[in-house]
Amino acid sequence: MAKDSLEQKDWNTDLQSQIGEQDGLREQLLRMCRQNKLAAFSAVLILVILLLAIFAPLVAPYGEAEQDLLQRLQPPSLAHWFGTDELGRDVLSRILYGSRLSLTIGILPTIISLAVGIVFGLLAGYFGGWLDYLIMRLADVMLSIPSLLLAMVVMYTLGQSTLNLFIALSLTSWASIARVVRSQTLSLKESEYVEAARSIGVSRWKIMVRHILPNCIPSLIVLFTLNVPSAILSESSLSFLGIGAQPPAASWGLMVNQSKQFLFTQPWLSLAPCLAIMVVVLAFNFLGDGLRDVLDPYMKNQ
Repeated sequence: MAKDSLEQKDWNTDLQSQIGEQDGLREQLLRMCRQNKLAAFSAVLILVILLLAIFAPLVAPYGEAEQDLLQRLQPPSLAHWFGTDELGRDVLSRILYGSRLSLTIGILPTIISLAVGIVFGLLAGYFGGWLDYLIMRLADVMLSIPSLLLAMVVMYTLGQSTLNLFIALSLTSWASIARVVRSQTLSLKESEYVEAARSIGVSRWKIMVRHILPNCIPSLIVLFTLNVPSAILSESSLSFLGIGAQPPAASWGLMVNQSKQFLFTQPWLSLAPCLAIMVVVLAFNFLGDGLRDVLDPYMKNQ
């Protein structure tokens, strides 16, 4: 009996040591901060931009639509850091208020497309058969259409409104997410712990939600950080074309569209929102690259 208990103790020790070899999500993120300073700086920058957008009424020196026609088209100065537009509105304040709409339209449609892609990917990968064929062929159709062109068709069909812009951007990226989740589900559903759960009578839905989906989270985090800048660029492009956000709303793409006529005489009107778009997109891309290096098992093995 003493020998058996000693062997059991040694086996438990070996098991605990094997479990400890794999870092959790928190440890992986901390390792990214230590190894990839650019990704860590991007995460801090994104947090600062989100805080500025949330507290824009407290941070902005002027109101969103506050006009002073006597100060129209003024160059950058201490009173107006980024100058004023054709109506005398402070460009910096417009950028701060515009970050609310641009970030919201960039983040929320990405979350919606992420949820749709997760559901379709789990169903296609776990059940297979005709359901898998139907979902994947629908994903192929969505991927064959350029995302910006599809968003334009949706906007022209449904009309120009913020809600329709949400719908248009939500339809453009779920297919790629569904493919990633499906591929991981195909490999995970044959694993031993899923077979054990299935053998004791755990329902299919619980297996998908409690056993398969948590193992897809690292990849989904990476996809989220990489899809947000695409949504922001799409929103800016649609607003620039005049079928996105509409006046008097403040949006970075709309600000570029309204200031294009002053590009050679008052270039700061276009450069300021363009720089805001560039900074946010680069920050999300750098953060996504850093997360991919630590969370993607294929990248870690290289």
